[in-house]
Amino acid sequence: MITNTMFNPVQAVTAPNLNQIKATPAEATESFASFLKNALDGVAAQEQNVHKLNDQFLIGEVDENQVIIAATQAELSLSLTGQVRNKVIEAYQEIMRMQL
Repeated sequence: MITNTMFNPVQAVTAPNLNQIKATPAEATESFASFLKNALDGVAAQEQNVHKLNDQFLIGEVDENQVIIAATQAELSLSLTGQVRNKVIEAYQEIMRMQL
């Protein structure tokens, strides 16, 4: 059975606490920066996991299916990271083209 630790089960939607929404632009930027850093760290961790599983496969500790699944997950994560980067650059360029 394949388990995916990236997705959580669906949870009930609740109304946000209004006290938590009031954030300054600096706090929002810091929050986004920490989110982005955590996401990139996750992609790097997946790549390291693939290398570790590949080494374990070579000495016969894991089967090839585990290596293929981990490699595919890492490949998809890296592809998504590239797409997000392209969208960020596109948004930045659009902002720079705006006339004041």
